[in-house]
Amino acid sequence: MTNALWRWNALDLARAIRNGEVSSREAVQSCLDRGQAINAAFNPLTETYAEQALRAADAADAAVRGKQELGALHGVPVTIKANADLAGTATTNGVTAYRDLIAQENNPAVDNWLRAGAIVIGRTNVPAFSWRWFSDNDLHGRTVNPFDVARTPGGSSGGAAVAAALGVGPLAHGSDQGGSIRYPAYACGVAGLRPSQGRVPGYNATQRSERPVASQMAATQGPLARTVADLRLGLAAMSGGDARDPWWVPAPLAFPELNGNRRVALFAGTAQHQADAAVADALQRAAGWLQDAGYLVEVAEPPQFDAAAALWLDVLMNEAAGSMQREIERAGDRAIQNAYQSMLAHTPRRDKDGFIQAMAMRTTILREWGRFFERYPILLMPVSFALPFPVDRDQQGTDVMADILRAQSPLISTAILGLPGLSVPVGLAGGVPVGVQLVAGRFREDLCLAAGEAIEARAGWSVLDRLGV
Repeated sequence: MTNALWRWNALDLARAIRNGEVSSREAVQSCLDRGQAINAAFNPLTETYAEQALRAADAADAAVRGKQELGALHGVPVTIKANADLAGTATTNGVTAYRDLIAQENNPAVDNWLRAGAIVIGRTNVPAFSWRWFSDNDLHGRTVNPFDVARTPGGSSGGAAVAAALGVGPLAHGSDQGGSIRYPAYACGVAGLRPSQGRVPGYNATQRSERPVASQMAATQGPLARTVADLRLGLAAMSGGDARDPWWVPAPLAFPELNGNRRVALFAGTAQHQADAAVADALQRAAGWLQDAGYLVEVAEPPQFDAAAALWLDVLMNEAAGSMQREIERAGDRAIQNAYQSMLAHTPRRDKDGFIQAMAMRTTILREWGRFFERYPILLMPVSFALPFPVDRDQQGTDVMADILRAQSPLISTAILGLPGLSVPVGLAGGVPVGVQLVAGRFREDLCLAAGEAIEARAGWSVLDRLGV
């Protein structure tokens, strides 16, 4: 049984380690061995920490024998994305110039997982600056989709999604300011949760300057895993407060029932943004499963969806033009430079007053979405309007980038509004995973997770079984 511990989910591993049925050393060694077996072919890991991880595992096992108080993730192996500070290691963010940028302290989300007893076995790959929906860079190379090498594994948490899908730790840390958790989860057939902005504390002491304000409003950190139940566990452990993040909110993880309101809004697109046939089919299947679970599903469109998608470019890309652009030009690889220029070509240039007006519009749209969620507490929508893109699709010029931005509008619209979103797999289409997204009001991850579990139970999806491993 212990030879296949890399196949176990986090909940079962944590329970078995706590009860002394398996050791943390066995679990960690199993996941390290799994990483060594698959990394040359798929490249999810940029670094592994075998010696340190096994020492931590031995300490975790000693704590079990000593009947000490144990955290929710005690002894469980996890991975950390290459853009989050992990003390004593480089926060490369996929950039060659940052290969020696050694963190002196942990990102708060990392600290929270460590306090819960998690054991970091390695770092996962990203695109340069974590700014593409593809995961390759000149420093660490290309991460490969385990279902189809010709398709992206997603980005920017592409390495995290591949690691989770292939059993290199049951929980993977990710981050998301434009779909960077949800899209890789979608592309690799795992579950991924983007929490509400303010739910999980974040801060990198290695950052050269404070993030600009729109990025602060959109960016979050969250977990990827093979089951929704493991996302619950990972979120609970990750979401404790930290004084380094003034945006953190002490919101409860669960709220009272909504007076029996189990309405779900089914949204497949607008005249400007429409889902591909395979994506629309996945939505219909998920809607049927939710109805079977007792939800009332109605076709409904969230207010100003197109405007919300455009707002991501309006504010984030205009900010980037004044902050990240010089660093991308100085230290970025060719892929990020090409992708950035193609995105910039679709960005309306705003002066100071125009930017202020765009930020004010964010409040207007978010208010209208809040009213929408009063009637429909859950929004069922695509993760992307298209199946996972071919590799390097964003290197093919501005016209192709326009298509990419249209396809990714379900990701960027919800990110700029700071809302929680859950990507949950439904099945396969054309040989690659296809899934759906569940979105709710601020801090209502509990609604997304409950609906995601209902879909998961009826989909019968196991990523390891589908990959034949």
